[in-house]
Amino acid sequence: MTITSSPAAPLVVVVGSTGNQGGSVIQALAESDKPYRIRGLTRNVGQPAAQNLASQGVEMVNVPLTVENMDAVKAAFKGGDIVFFVTNFWEHRIKSREIEEGKMMVDAAKAASVNLLVWSALEPIVEISKGKYKHVDHFDAKGDITAYARLSGVPLLIVQAGSYSSNHMRAPGLIPTKQPDGSYVFGLPVGPDTVLPVIDTAHDYGLFVRKGIESPEYGAGTEVLASSEDISVREMAVQLGQITGKKITYKQVSDEEFLAATGEPPRIALELLEMLKFYEEFGCTLLFFNQC
Repeated sequence: MTITSSPAAPLVVVVGSTGNQGGSVIQALAESDKPYRIRGLTRNVGQPAAQNLASQGVEMVNVPLTVENMDAVKAAFKGGDIVFFVTNFWEHRIKSREIEEGKMMVDAAKAASVNLLVWSALEPIVEISKGKYKHVDHFDAKGDITAYARLSGVPLLIVQAGSYSSNHMRAPGLIPTKQPDGSYVFGLPVGPDTVLPVIDTAHDYGLFVRKGIESPEYGAGTEVLASSEDISVREMAVQLGQITGKKITYKQVSDEEFLAATGEPPRIALELLEMLKFYEEFGCTLLFFNQC
């Protein structure tokens, strides 16, 4: 089924349409056997990714998703039957800004009287850990947005993305490091049996969103953990070796070694450390704190 312009089809508004998650959502809906109208939001409709979506029938709208631009965001959501939204902490690394922008989009969805708001949330780590891990801002900001969305009265479907598998091929501190003998060590500050929910975001995330929208067992009031595979870090090293053809072994490193390896400012390095420690201690959880 291709994207349609028929007014009989539901209109899905997709925030971050040219990004990993939003782009995956559009691809999955375009491949559905059900018809959809799709409106993609972006800050630059002239970029190649946006033009490519437009050529497929996506209505592309130029709108910066900032609190100062609330009226334009409301206009972009207007008429939408379903809105998918995601926030991007890593664009600015400011927890308060992420919360403000997330709440703004919830308000815009409520003003548009959407039938379903699909939200890419993450666990409220500080709450689940009872304050033990309190520096994981990119999780806890989304936890605050989730709490706000639940109180808004807007029909809410949560589709929580697992850890991006691509991070373990490019992010310092999360990638294997070459040793003098030519082999590689995949070192993280957690035990080898620690399980991470990982996802090939660009290919798989949208499939979970589509399932949540189309399946009668999901929809408003439900939560989905979007994970391509729940895998131990030991097995991850094995798979990375198989994919790359390199000899890769797992090693638990000290917290200090990991903090230095990230190459990030201390605040962000601590955030990544506590995120991994949380997964080691609490496992991958849904927002209702059920085990995966």
